[in-house]
Amino acid sequence: MTVGGVVKWTAIVIGVLVVALLLTAFLVVRSLVEPDHERFGNVLDEATKAGLDRTHFKAAADEHMIEMDKGLLKKPPPGEPYPATIVAVADILGLTPEETRVRAVKGQNTWNVWTGGNDRFWDELAGITAGAFDLLKILSSHPDQGYGRYNRWHYLGLVNEPCFEQATAGDSKYGLWLDRPDTKCGKDPYENVGEYRGVKTGVRGENGVEVGSYYGRATGVLGLRLFSNPNFDQEAAEYWQKCMTDGRFYTDHDGSGSDDPECRGYQDAKLVRPYRVGMSCGFCHVGPSPVKPPIDPETPQWANINSNPGAQYFWVDRIFFHETRPRDEVDVPADHEHNFIFQLFHTNPPGSLDTSLVSTDYINNPRTMNAVYNVIARLEPMKRWGQEELTDGEMDNKQFQDYEQTKALGGFWDAQTGRILTARVLKDGADSVGILGALNRVYLNIGLFSEEWTLHFRPVIGGQKISPIKIADAQRNSAYWGATEDQTADMAIFFLVTATPDLLKDVAPEYLQSIEPEVLERGKEVFAANCAACHSGHPPEAPQGSGIDEGICGNGGNGPDYRKCWDRYWEWTQTDEFIERMTEIVKEDKFLENDFLSTERRVPSDLLGTNACSPIATNALEGDIWDNFSSTSYKNLPPVGELTVHHPVSGAEMSFTPKGAGRGYTRPASLVSLWSTAPYLLNNSVGFEDYPYTRKGYYVDGGYPSSVREYGQTNEYTGYAETQRTYASEGTPAGEGYASRSEAPRGGYASKASAKAGYGAGYDTSYSSECPAPDDKDPYLPCVANRMRLFELSIDRLLNPERRRKDPLTELEVPGYMYRTTATSCVKIPKGYVPDLVSNNVGFFNWLAPWAVDEEGNIALGPLPKGFPINVLVNTKLLPDNDEDDTWSHYWRLIKAAPTLLSTFKKLGGNCDNDYLKQSTAQAHAEQVLQDTNFVDTLVGLSKCPDYVVNKGHYFGSHLDPRGGDFVLSAADKQALIQYLKHF
Repeated sequence: MTVGGVVKWTAIVIGVLVVALLLTAFLVVRSLVEPDHERFGNVLDEATKAGLDRTHFKAAADEHMIEMDKGLLKKPPPGEPYPATIVAVADILGLTPEETRVRAVKGQNTWNVWTGGNDRFWDELAGITAGAFDLLKILSSHPDQGYGRYNRWHYLGLVNEPCFEQATAGDSKYGLWLDRPDTKCGKDPYENVGEYRGVKTGVRGENGVEVGSYYGRATGVLGLRLFSNPNFDQEAAEYWQKCMTDGRFYTDHDGSGSDDPECRGYQDAKLVRPYRVGMSCGFCHVGPSPVKPPIDPETPQWANINSNPGAQYFWVDRIFFHETRPRDEVDVPADHEHNFIFQLFHTNPPGSLDTSLVSTDYINNPRTMNAVYNVIARLEPMKRWGQEELTDGEMDNKQFQDYEQTKALGGFWDAQTGRILTARVLKDGADSVGILGALNRVYLNIGLFSEEWTLHFRPVIGGQKISPIKIADAQRNSAYWGATEDQTADMAIFFLVTATPDLLKDVAPEYLQSIEPEVLERGKEVFAANCAACHSGHPPEAPQGSGIDEGICGNGGNGPDYRKCWDRYWEWTQTDEFIERMTEIVKEDKFLENDFLSTERRVPSDLLGTNACSPIATNALEGDIWDNFSSTSYKNLPPVGELTVHHPVSGAEMSFTPKGAGRGYTRPASLVSLWSTAPYLLNNSVGFEDYPYTRKGYYVDGGYPSSVREYGQTNEYTGYAETQRTYASEGTPAGEGYASRSEAPRGGYASKASAKAGYGAGYDTSYSSECPAPDDKDPYLPCVANRMRLFELSIDRLLNPERRRKDPLTELEVPGYMYRTTATSCVKIPKGYVPDLVSNNVGFFNWLAPWAVDEEGNIALGPLPKGFPINVLVNTKLLPDNDEDDTWSHYWRLIKAAPTLLSTFKKLGGNCDNDYLKQSTAQAHAEQVLQDTNFVDTLVGLSKCPDYVVNKGHYFGSHLDPRGGDFVLSAADKQALIQYLKHF
């Protein structure tokens, strides 16, 4: 063969190999991205597999929690009248007051103890989060932890269930430090196996593993229930006894605490726990009563607890990352702060949670846990502006007339036309298929029928194409889903009855008595002119012929013409006619009694100006996970206008224009009981000034207080480290959907100055552990005085945005703060959770990428410096949205970005040992690497939501009012408005 022939054949062989490699890579990527379509609609939940159907799971009518919720559900003594709210709901539904009360009791139980088999999902999540999340530890009081029943409220923000005692030792069976029932109290009726026999699956019912109740066992924490683990077979039990008793479940993270080489420690994806923990809706919504707070929050009584305010003090970073404890020294980060997974959870202020954390849409999006108030008053706004069109799978949602007890509300749904009159509970207004459908969707989102749900996305991590979970499949294949559908009608009645306002006048009228009558009258006028357009359910009727509530804009105008309808309405609300008529309505004696203090109209983001990440969430778009739970009208909403966002290092302005199809709108919050619900905005960012990290109830030596009222030392640190930085940039990058407006100043990603102000609060032991004392050292103590202090601070920051917390790290000033890391941190995955491909070939992967895989098989990427903008990384859009036509351009951007991202992590080095990360050299090295690379700019260009400032917007009445100078309020008018708001 000639030389030319050899060259030719060599070229052919190389070409074939290249094609084969590309094809292999394509197939590998496709297998990772594409879901297993063959399984869709063909899996059964555990209950259905066990031969059960929806009728097996009946709602409990037990009155164990009857003192909760202001005691409104208690049966009156013979001859005494029922509460007015029960009578009102009974009249609406055409039921007797007693039937209404019993139905509401069932709804209360469903909300607080029904978990719908989601214990399966929460058990799996420990592995998905690489062991960061572990509810069995959150329930525990082991002395090696930084928390237990004695400080569960102060540290975790969770509500201790009455009639339990803290464990003083591990139980004799498994060595678990779980709360013990108080023998002086009656037995929890929901544990009655004869009445509520659970699901026999796996090894439940064998070898001493109890089947138990389908409500599980009470845990001592409201909203969490304990179930036998059906996977805890003989092998798992023997391993547990050998390796996890004697407290090692709490102390031995990697097996080093055992002499047996087979013991791997608790950081192990293969570890089977004796119990699974189920979660009810109440876990994220139950809180202390604003009008009857517990004297000691660690020992509440049932009468001190309400189901509807939302878990206002819920610390996500401590609950979803179990290995946390306060700092031992105020300026030295605790070990867990060096884990970037903790830093992600730490972006959630108390009382907020990213509900798309599991079914990720590639947007870190903490949102407040909704308070539920004045549901009866919401019915009228639903009729005026709540019309949505349902088609296809959306019509499979249950409606009021499907159930005898709520058929009187059947007028909200027309099955012939597919038109529904509905409220919108989610902040992006996406759950627009009816009240019952919205309630049912919540249960899927907390793990019900996870057998099917998690087929449609890759939990937490993402990287798999998202597809809809179909209601029809759930109705056919999940007994738990069917039972949940059948219980939500009673749950709706429960909220109609109990979601009454918590009024300041009923608990502390002294806060209102000093308000001058003329100040109060002026406050009403200011509210009518500046707030009521979005925060009243009873604005005046629009003029006939104006087109505001007529024609295409009738019943809210939801759909493709919505922006046109909104603009007509908004323009009218700025007129003297509207303001005069609205003022008359506000001044009516019954205004606050009959108003929901919100609207069912959606507000465009370009007008509201708040952080865009919530309104541009995509889980409810056509073809996405919640497709069946959002209306066709929602999916046809038009785009909003251009938004202004800011570069996370330079602070330079960038433009960002979200797509439509549902994105871009916010459902205004109700202002009912506003005095008790601070901080404000959709993410609790206004009025939340820092991240206090209290040491109350925690002893460094691991000891315990002699009583739950005796606490240890206080250590509070605040905020992020105030380190000024400059940024190297050849101009702010133009990414998808946004473009550069100004060039960032040149410089380096290096420290200019460093201050301790972020953590400088120091130690202090002067505080009150009991209500009603106000306590600056513990602003989240849930008594009236503290709530009012937080209200005053938050409402002041809302009306005076120049006083809001500012980001100290951007070169140019930005209108708020960004979520940033509090310490040098790494993305860490312990060896017990790495994929088998890596764990079985540690040597190869350590040789290939020693900066990512260490010699023991642990994965670690980083370190990233303290002050790193967290959402720059976690908002990276891994896959295009389902409604994007040009998907290949997105993949091409990822391919082009890959070398920069990989080379940056390689240069960062992967040294993630905590001793190293505590050194200044780790911070300096990480800063230098980011200065030398285009890492941040590259990520900004890939960001799905490049709006990093979280506490901006809602500037109405301030000097930044989008309506112009005529609507800027004087200091006196702001104070008058604040005084009026105290009456809500």
